[in-house]
Amino acid sequence: MNNSFFNNSFISVEQLTKENVALVFTEADKMKQIVLEKDGTDILKGKVIACLFYEPSSRTFSSFVSATQRVGAGTIQLLGMQASSVAKGETLEDTIRTFGCYADAIVMRHPETGAALQAAKVSYVPIINAGDGKGEHPTQALLDAYTIRSHFPDFSQITFCAVGDMKNGRTVHSNTKLLAMLGVKKFIFVSPKVLQMPPEIVASIKQQSGTVTEVESLEDVIGTADILYATRVQKERFEDIEEYERLKHKYIITPEVMKLAKKTMILMHPLPRVGEITAEVDTDPRSVYMKEQMQNGMYIRMALLKLILKK
Repeated sequence: MNNSFFNNSFISVEQLTKENVALVFTEADKMKQIVLEKDGTDILKGKVIACLFYEPSSRTFSSFVSATQRVGAGTIQLLGMQASSVAKGETLEDTIRTFGCYADAIVMRHPETGAALQAAKVSYVPIINAGDGKGEHPTQALLDAYTIRSHFPDFSQITFCAVGDMKNGRTVHSNTKLLAMLGVKKFIFVSPKVLQMPPEIVASIKQQSGTVTEVESLEDVIGTADILYATRVQKERFEDIEEYERLKHKYIITPEVMKLAKKTMILMHPLPRVGEITAEVDTDPRSVYMKEQMQNGMYIRMALLKLILKK
């Protein structure tokens, strides 16, 4: 299979096709086996990955660092950028050019939508988008689709239901576009009217013959969902803090809510959670967010690093 990732930036799920998603999943399967059997590989020995995170991150940052180490590469780690010249006012372009002189690829998270594409235009090395503002989180979408596939191999037969902040959640933006491309036809978005999914994403689903249902009540639709994807209300994207306080606990998934769901449904969350799933739900066998999703993130990111840096 042709490796279209080699020496290229990965900015958006719109770069993906069914064929190259299959390639990533195949490589992720291999990486999972390597980790389980040998803890890691030195396939990228001698390479260096710069992880430049302008925003706070736990899972994405640490999983990229772990993925880098498990494929044998070295890392430059900057979480928050306070220790870099960004604190002195250095431009994004100059920072990217600088680290491109030391690293073979740059993983970047940034609070501004479009910053990853802006970085890729001036970078000497491939840029991997680890989240840009309200825009996208393409590696999260890949790990989520990889997780879904292990439970529902036929994407065309599932109903994907997302609940929470559809307006500002970059994870659900990327997920929706990727899943529609992979064949999911039924989407349900549960949110307050002020946090509805952007119309351009709804339109893109319909262009691929998908159906979209937008509601405010989770209890009315949870029984039809195969995947329930919960998202937090994004405090950092609100200009009006009072509106955030009013909406932050609009949806809380409890054991009682889970009783309304299918026995075969899986509950996902990109994390962190801030009250939208109670701790009692963690032990429900349908909850996959605490271990399966996070481990899959490392395998997917190991696969991407290999594909981007090794022909």
